[in-house]
Amino acid sequence: MQGFTAPTTDFTELQSTMRAIEHACTSIQMHINPGASEAVILSLGQSSQPYKTCQFILENSQVATARFQAAAAIREAAIREWGFLSADDKRGLISFCLCYVMQHASSPDGYVQAKVSSVATQLMKRGWLEFVPAEKEALFYQVNQAIVGIHGLDVQFAGIKFLDSLVSEFSPSTSSAMGLPREFHEQCRRSLEQDYLKTFYRWTQEAASSVTNRIIESDSAVPEVKVCTAALDHMLQILNWDFRSNTSETKINVNVFSAGVRQDGDSLKRSECHLVQPGSDWHDVLILSSHVGWLLSLYAALRLKFSCEGYWLDCPIAVSARKLVVQFCSLTGAVFLSDDGKMHEQHLLQLLSGIIEWVDPPDAVSKAIENGKSDSEMLDGCRALLAIANVTTPYVFEGLLKSMRPIGTLTFLSMLMSEVIKVLMTSNTEEETWSWEARDVLLDTWTAILTPINTINVNALLPSEGIKAAANLFGFIVECELRLASATAFNDEGDSDYLHASVSAMDERLSCYALIARASIDVTIPLLIRVFSERVGHLNQGRGIIDLTETLEELYSLLLIIGHVIADEGEGELPLVPNTIQTQFVVNAVEADKHPVILLSSSIIKFAEQCLSPEMRASVFSPRLMESIIWFLARWSRTYLMSSDGIGEKILDSGHHHEHSSKKALLCFFGEHNQGKLVLDIIVRISFIALTSYPGEKDLQGLTCYQLLHSLVQQKHICVHLVTLNSWRELATVFSTEKTLLLLDTAHQRSLAQTLVRSASGIRNSEASSQYVRNLMGPIATYIVEISSKSNFKSIAQQPDILLSVSCMLERLRGAASASEPRTQKAIYDLGFSVMNHILVFLEVYKHESAVVYLLLKFVVDWIDGQITYLEAQETAAVVNFCMRLLQLYSSHNIGKISLSLSSSLLSEAKTDKYRDLRALLQLLSSLCSKDMIDFSSDSIEAQGTNISQVVYFGLHMVTPLISMDLLKYPKLCHDYFSLLSHMLEVYPETFAQLNSEAFAHILGTLDFGLHHQVIFGMCPFFNNH
Repeated sequence: MQGFTAPTTDFTELQSTMRAIEHACTSIQMHINPGASEAVILSLGQSSQPYKTCQFILENSQVATARFQAAAAIREAAIREWGFLSADDKRGLISFCLCYVMQHASSPDGYVQAKVSSVATQLMKRGWLEFVPAEKEALFYQVNQAIVGIHGLDVQFAGIKFLDSLVSEFSPSTSSAMGLPREFHEQCRRSLEQDYLKTFYRWTQEAASSVTNRIIESDSAVPEVKVCTAALDHMLQILNWDFRSNTSETKINVNVFSAGVRQDGDSLKRSECHLVQPGSDWHDVLILSSHVGWLLSLYAALRLKFSCEGYWLDCPIAVSARKLVVQFCSLTGAVFLSDDGKMHEQHLLQLLSGIIEWVDPPDAVSKAIENGKSDSEMLDGCRALLAIANVTTPYVFEGLLKSMRPIGTLTFLSMLMSEVIKVLMTSNTEEETWSWEARDVLLDTWTAILTPINTINVNALLPSEGIKAAANLFGFIVECELRLASATAFNDEGDSDYLHASVSAMDERLSCYALIARASIDVTIPLLIRVFSERVGHLNQGRGIIDLTETLEELYSLLLIIGHVIADEGEGELPLVPNTIQTQFVVNAVEADKHPVILLSSSIIKFAEQCLSPEMRASVFSPRLMESIIWFLARWSRTYLMSSDGIGEKILDSGHHHEHSSKKALLCFFGEHNQGKLVLDIIVRISFIALTSYPGEKDLQGLTCYQLLHSLVQQKHICVHLVTLNSWRELATVFSTEKTLLLLDTAHQRSLAQTLVRSASGIRNSEASSQYVRNLMGPIATYIVEISSKSNFKSIAQQPDILLSVSCMLERLRGAASASEPRTQKAIYDLGFSVMNHILVFLEVYKHESAVVYLLLKFVVDWIDGQITYLEAQETAAVVNFCMRLLQLYSSHNIGKISLSLSSSLLSEAKTDKYRDLRALLQLLSSLCSKDMIDFSSDSIEAQGTNISQVVYFGLHMVTPLISMDLLKYPKLCHDYFSLLSHMLEVYPETFAQLNSEAFAHILGTLDFGLHHQVIFGMCPFFNNH
C-alpha cells in the first residue's frame, strides 16, 4: 500500500484500511519489513482528511498500537489542515476524543487513552484563540462532569488525567510544536492562567476531598486511592506553573529586611526549589479554603493508620501528598494579605507542625532508616525546610518552631544536619546514600538563610540563637571532617569522590561550610586557630618518632576549610575581604598582629615556609600537603596580599571607622609598606620548591603554575615588587638557562613562560622591560636555532629527548607570545622573528608528528595575534611572507589529509588531529585579516607592496578542501570557519573570483551545508549577519 486516498465512509474500505494499519503495527513489533510497515502508518496521517477512518480504527480495532497510531494520525492531519476545517469539524474532533477517553476509561491500554487525551488537548489549544467562551465552556462541562465523579471512579480518574495533559500542553516548556509563532503559545498560556487554571485546581481539590473519608476508613487499598493520588499530582502540577499574571505585585511586596517574605538572591544551591507565586486571585482557593489543613490531616491520618507498614511511605498517595506539602512551603507573594507577614507566618507554622514529625527527633529517625525504614519522608522533610528558608527571613525562620518546641528552627536545623553528617561519616561508603542527599539539601537550606548575611552585618539579620547554632554546627563539621581525614589517611582502595575528592570537586560543599562559619565568625576563627595550632604542634612533636600520615591528612582538610572561610574565589574578579570579617572584628590598626584572621594567616604562612628546609620536606611536606598549601596561598593572596592600601584609607576617611577597622588592619598588615613584600618573597620561594623538588607531581605543579603564580602576575601593583625579588630572578634564571624545569609537563611550561613574561609589566622602564624578556627568552630561541641548524638534525629529531626538548621550547615560545602587551611587543616580535626560518625547518622535519605540528601552528597563531596590529610595513611584509611559506609547506606535505585505509580508532584520532590543525590555520588567517581593521603602525602596508588578501586567499584555497562536512559539525571549527568567510566576503569580496572552480564550489557547498544546519551553527556570525 503506497498511501490512503480521500476520506471514505464505505464500510469495506474502512475495514481494509484498519487491517492494513493493524498488520503494519504488528509487523513492526515483530521486526518484519519495518520500512514498508512504517510507510503504511505514516501514509495514514499524511492522507487528506483521514478522520472518519481514524475514528473507525479507534472504535473497532482490537490492536492497541493501531488505535494509538490512529490517534496520532488525527493529530497530524488536523494540525496540518486546521485552516480548511469548519468550526463544526474542529469541535467535533475534540468532542470525539473527549468522549472516547471517558467511554474507554476502564480500558487496560492506558497509553492509548493518554494519546487520545493528548490529541484532544492539542486540538483544543490549536483552536483556543478561535473558540468563543461558550464553546470552551461546553467542552469543559464534559470534563467537569467526569471529575465530579457521577460517572464512576475510572471516568473521574480519566477526567483528572485529561486536565494534566491540558495544563502540560499550555505550559511553554512542555507544549507541542504546531508551526505557530511563539506569541500564539504565550497568548494561550496567559488565557488559561487567567480564566481557567484556578477553576481546574478547585475541581481537583473537590475531587480529592470527595474520596478522602473512604480512603481513611478503609483497611486496605481501594480504587479511590488512584483518584486521590491523581488529584494531588494535578494540584502539584498547577502549583509548579510559571505564574506571570501577578509578578509585578509580588515584587512590590518583597522586602528582605522585613520579618516576612524575602527575595530569592544568588546562592550556591544545588537542590531545586521553585517559588510558587500565583498572586492575590488565588487567596481564596489556597489560603481561605483550609486546604493545607485538609492535606496535612489526610497524610497524618494515613501515616498513623499504616505506621506499622514501612512500605506505605513510598506508596504513590504518600509520595504525592508529601510533594504537595513541600510545594506549599514555597508559596509566597501576593497570595497572602499585606498584614506584615502574619498570615504567611501562620501558613508556614501550620505546615511545619506537620512536617516536623517527619524529621524529629533526628537521631531516632536516622536510626529507624538504618534499620530499614524508608528514607523518603526524611528527605522530603529536609526539602520542606529548604523551601521555607527560601521564602522567609532568618528571624521568621528561627521563630517558627519556638511556638511548638523549646528550641528555635535554626537550632533544630543545626541538630538535624549534625545527625546527617554523623551518619554520612559513619557509613564511609562510595555509594550515594540518603545521608548524601540530605546533607546537600540541608547545606542548601543554610545557604538560603545565610547568603544575604554574607553581604550584610550578621547581627542585623541572624538572631543570637542562630549564631550560636551555626557556631555549634561548624565546630561539629570541622571535628567530623578531621576525623574522617584521619580515618581514611591510609585508604588507597578505589577513588571515593567523597574521601579523596580534589579541591575543585569539594569546592561547592566547602563554600557552604564557609557561609556557616562566617555566620559566627568571632567563634569560628579562634576555633580554626586552635585546631590548626594543635595539629602543627602534634606534627612537630611527632616528627621522626611516629607516623604522621593521619596528621598530614588532617592538615590537608583543615587548609581547604580555612581557605574557604577567610577568602572567596572571586570568579574572575579580585575578591574582597568577606563582609563578616570586615565587620565582626574591631581591631586597632596599631595592634593589627592581634587580629584573629591575621593570626591565622600568619601561622599558616609560617608553617608553609618550613617546606623550604630539605629536612622538613623529606619528613613532613608530602606532595598532597603541598597541594593544599599552594591552593591556600593562591586563594588567600588574591584577597589579602598587597591589596590597595589606599582603598582602606579612603574608607576610613569617610567616617565609618568602626565598621571598617578590621579591613583596614588586614589591608595594612599584608600591604606593600608592611609585611606584604616579605610574604610575597616567601610565596615565590615556596612556588620554586613546588616546581623543582616534587618531580612528576603534575597536580601540584599545575596548581602552582595556573593558580598561584598566575594570580600574582594578574595584579600589576604586585608585579612591581615581584620583579625586584631575588627569588623571582632566580626562578627566571633557572627557567631560561637550566634544565631543572624541563621536567615539568609541557602545558605547565607554557603557563610558566606566560607568567614570567607577564611579570615584566612591573618594570617601569620600557627598555628594561624589553631587556628582561630578551634575557628570559633568548636562551630558548638560541636552543631552537642551534638544534635546527645541526647537520644531523633530521637523524636525531625523533630521539625522545630531542622531541621532548623541542616540544617544551615550543610551548615556552607559545606562552611568551600569548603574554605580549604593548610594552614588551617589540621584544616578543624580535623573539619570533629570530626563529621564523627554524620553525619552517621543524615543520619539514616533524611533518608526521601531529603533536609537534600543532604546537608550531599554535605558536605562530599566538605570536601573530599579539603582533600584527603593531607591526610597521616592513615587519608586516616579513610576517606575511613567512605565513605564505608556512602555508605552502603545510600544503606540500599534504598534512591534514586522512587516509581512508586507517582503522576506525586511528581514523578518529586522525580526525581530531586534523580538526586541531585546521582550527589553528583558520585562526592564523583571521589574525592576518585583523591588520586591515586595526592598525597601530605609522606607515601603510601598501608602501611595501604587501597584500594580505593574497596570503589569506591562498590559505583559504589550501584549507577549504580539507574541511569536510563532518568536520563542520564541530561547533568551534564551524565558528572559526564561517567567521573567516564572513570577514573575507565583507573586506575582500572581489577576490573570491580568484579561487579556482573546485575551491569555489567547495565553499558554496559549505555555505549550503551551513544554511541547512543552522541549529548547529546558530551562533556563527556569518549566518547571523548574512
